[in-house]
Amino acid sequence: MLTISQLAASAGVTVRAVRHYHQIGLLPEPERDRSGYRIYDAAAVVRLIRIHTLTDAGVPLARVQELLDAGPEEFADGVQEIDKDLRAEVRRLQATRKRLVRLAAGEHLALPQSVVDYLDRLRALGVEERYIEMERDAWIMIAAQVPHLIDAVIAKKHEQLDDPDIVKLYSLLSSALDWPVDDPRVVEVADVVERLMIRAVEAGEVGADGFDDQFVDLLDSTMVESSPGAERVVAILEDRGWRGWTRIERVPSDRLNTELPPSTNSRPAPIRDQACS
Repeated sequence: MLTISQLAASAGVTVRAVRHYHQIGLLPEPERDRSGYRIYDAAAVVRLIRIHTLTDAGVPLARVQELLDAGPEEFADGVQEIDKDLRAEVRRLQATRKRLVRLAAGEHLALPQSVVDYLDRLRALGVEERYIEMERDAWIMIAAQVPHLIDAVIAKKHEQLDDPDIVKLYSLLSSALDWPVDDPRVVEVADVVERLMIRAVEAGEVGADGFDDQFVDLLDSTMVESSPGAERVVAILEDRGWRGWTRIERVPSDRLNTELPPSTNSRPAPIRDQACS
C-alpha cells in the first residue's frame, strides 16, 4: 500500500497533480487509514500512470476520462479525433508564429507583402525613412479601404518607378518634410506632378480609384499637414488647373485649355498616377 507521495513518485507526477485528479474526478479517492492518511493500491498506480501518459501525450484533461473508460475501438477513434484537433492547433500556432515574425519587422502590421516590397524598393532608391513611414501609414489605410485592388495598384506603382519623373518626384518628396513654404523646390515638385498628370491624361490613364470622397479627403489632409510646403504644392497645382492630391482632377483653366488635347476630360486620376503620400 502506498501513501500519496509514494503514488505520485511511482507515476512521475506531483502530489499536487494527484490531488487535482481527485478533485476533477479522474482518480477516485481511496479510503483513509486510522491515522487519516490516504492509502493507495496497485489499481490506483495503474490508473494514475494511464492518466499521466495521456496528458503527457497532449490529450486535454476534459478528454482523458472518456479515453480511460473507452473500449479498444472507441479509444482508437478518440485518439484519432484528438490528433486531428491537435494538428489543426499546430497549424494555427505555426501561422501565428509566422505573423509574429513578420510583425517584428514593423512594416507587416496591416500591410500585404506587395506593399512591403514596394517600400523596400523606395529605400533602395534612397528615399528617407521618415517619408517612407508616412507613405507606409497611407498604404495601411489604402489596403484596408480597397484590399481587393491593392496588389494591382502596387504592381502599377512598380512600373511607374521606371519613369525618371517618378523617381525624381520621390527624391524631392523624400526631403520635403523640412522645407520652408518658400523653398524653390516646392515649385519643382508641382512641375513634376503636372508633367505626370498631363502624360496620364494624354495616355487615357484616368478613371475611378475605388475610394469614397471622405477617404480621399482624409489622405489629402494627411499630406497637406505633413510639411509647410505641402499645402503650397496643392495651391500651385490648383492655380494651374488641377485639384487634389490623392485623386488629382482637372478643373477648367485657360492654361490647361491651351496645353492639353481637346479629348482631355475632368475624370479623376487614380492613386496610381502619382506618388502616394
